[in-house]
Amino acid sequence: MVNPVASAPVPRATAFHCPSCGASLELHAQGWAVTVVCGSCGAQLDAANEQLRVLQYGEKPRLSPRIPLGTRGTWKGVAWEAIGCQVVTITVEEVDYSWTEYVCFNPFRGFLYLSEYQGHWNVIEKLRRRPTQSSGGDQPTFTLDGRTYKHFQTAVARTTAALGEFPWELRVGDRVVSQDYVAAPYLLSAEASEGEITWSQGIYTRGDAIQKAFGLPREFMAPIGVFANQPNPYADLPKQLGKRFMLGVLALVVMLLLTITMASDRDVFSQTYTYDRSVGENGAFVTSAFTLEGRPSGVAIDLRADLANDWVFFTLSLINEQTGATREVTRQLEYYSGTDSDGSWSEGDRSETVRLSSVPAGRYFLRVQPEGGDVGRQSVNYTLRVRRDPPHYGFYGLAFLVLVIPLVFALFPAAAFENRRWAESDHPIGGTTTTSDDE
Repeated sequence: MVNPVASAPVPRATAFHCPSCGASLELHAQGWAVTVVCGSCGAQLDAANEQLRVLQYGEKPRLSPRIPLGTRGTWKGVAWEAIGCQVVTITVEEVDYSWTEYVCFNPFRGFLYLSEYQGHWNVIEKLRRRPTQSSGGDQPTFTLDGRTYKHFQTAVARTTAALGEFPWELRVGDRVVSQDYVAAPYLLSAEASEGEITWSQGIYTRGDAIQKAFGLPREFMAPIGVFANQPNPYADLPKQLGKRFMLGVLALVVMLLLTITMASDRDVFSQTYTYDRSVGENGAFVTSAFTLEGRPSGVAIDLRADLANDWVFFTLSLINEQTGATREVTRQLEYYSGTDSDGSWSEGDRSETVRLSSVPAGRYFLRVQPEGGDVGRQSVNYTLRVRRDPPHYGFYGLAFLVLVIPLVFALFPAAAFENRRWAESDHPIGGTTTTSDDE
């Protein structure tokens, strides 16, 4: 079925002459346009007046619209014709920032507006209803269609150049107080002039989509910087990685449960000893033998000493009774505690576990060499316990870090993009606000 709005021919322009310079003018939106700006002399004319009464004399516009006036295109199935453009400027901290706004016309739909700033485009429609203010304060918000828009910038905007037809009474030099609110990719704008407030809604649009819609042969300039309502290209990255992170954590939990279930963690030896410091370095001894069964797997040696503001150093050698193969490890236990002006404190630990990997089955004994500590204390009691095939959790901690690090780093690009966005606003993140010098 043919769309009657899209297929209907656009009415032909009506010819007039500029009463200021006599140049030929064409009105594309006669009966709709309120002001027309002569391209030859820049005079702003009353389009509703049959004689095109001069509203304001001007200078020849020096505009080179990226969408030449008279260009026709199709946007979302509707035919539009570009009939006017104006340059709008604000001044912030004594620096001028200008953008171009285009007026597009369809006799059945009325007007559509486009704006372009440094390669960033918005398709804009005037609102017939006022958004609802949802919060006030330093950064007020408004709500429309379920979206919450945060205040971005307030500035005095002035028309610095114009060309073509406009559905309002326009004069170069006109000023309005403009307030922008952002919910990317949407932008709410409120323009206040002479006690009247006009609301509009823009949606950020790629320049190549505008170029294609109007069939323009030359590519538009690439966007520069970050625009107020430009979508954050990294916004979904944390969410996407978050899903993978949860799947990875689920897999780790399953593997951990299997490890705990399958690990036998059998006690094969346990004994309590007393280290007598009076024997000095002659305190080394060997334990009774014990058996390690099954396939080569891990061995855990648990050490616990009854320390109180003391320390002791152990040299442990696991020796195979048949082959003499030796695995040697060292550990120091220390524990101190007390009170001070901040209250009770403690440091160190009375116990520690030493792990040996892939120990073959066989008969083993331990050679134990305790030494050191507070010479003022004669002896220390300690316990040795040996476990076969203990569960090992270190891998899972490392694997969790491997999963979480990309998730953490994924937050940085999104945050950096938002910092660049809000740096141009009245509410820079972590900075001071900026306001227009013209306000």
